[in-house]
Amino acid sequence: MNNFWRKIFFSVILSGILSACTTTYDAPKFTASSASDAPAQSADAKKRATLRLQLGVSYFQQAQFATALKELTNAINIDPTLSDAYGVRALVYMQMQETNLAEQDFVRATQLAPNNPDHANNYAWFLCENGKVKQGLEILDRVMKDRTYAQPAKALNNAGMCSLKLKDDVTAEKYFMQAVRLDASNPVSNLNLSRLAYKRQDWERSQFYINRLIKAENYTPEVLWLAIKSSHKMNDTLSESSLGAQLRRRFPDSDEYALFQRGAFDE
Repeated sequence: MNNFWRKIFFSVILSGILSACTTTYDAPKFTASSASDAPAQSADAKKRATLRLQLGVSYFQQAQFATALKELTNAINIDPTLSDAYGVRALVYMQMQETNLAEQDFVRATQLAPNNPDHANNYAWFLCENGKVKQGLEILDRVMKDRTYAQPAKALNNAGMCSLKLKDDVTAEKYFMQAVRLDASNPVSNLNLSRLAYKRQDWERSQFYINRLIKAENYTPEVLWLAIKSSHKMNDTLSESSLGAQLRRRFPDSDEYALFQRGAFDE
């Protein structure tokens, strides 16, 4: 996963945990559901645990996983009732490829906050990533039916990605279409809709969706290369040349630029 898509992934999976804050990167504000089945903690303990969790999130977003893990474990040791601490630590373990530990924390987060759709959404994505696609889709189906969920596009995109793992392009496209109707600028939805349209040789539709990313300056080698290929198929030589120049300027050492130089549009 390149840096751009890692940043998108981090912002998506953390946004629910941080949604009560003024910005994506502020400290979480916890709800009563985070400790619904555990004994009350002192106000001081919760304050200290919250600080540790804030630090853990910050280190996680900087890809400093070992330090993030230490801070999140400290938060849990101080207050073992914070579902968000387990939820974020699960994501850290996931990035560190500690699959068993990640699943344990995802399960604990959902036990502590069974009505938290963000924990369920992240756990479902974890399951899809680890060969349990149908189980993940079952959880996502429940999340998508939750009318209280403030960010349904996240679950729809995850359901689309899970469906792709089952090689079910038709269902995947339906999910991405629903997601893009809710959030027209979403990079995950638009990229996947462009990929799927290109795959079925609908060049115009592929170009439409990838151009949304280009206009938003969400540049990666893959985005530019897909835009170039779509333009090439439509005989849009002006766009092809302009995008090729951007690919050369921004990512001269990329595999995609090597393909462009060879004119390997169908590889």
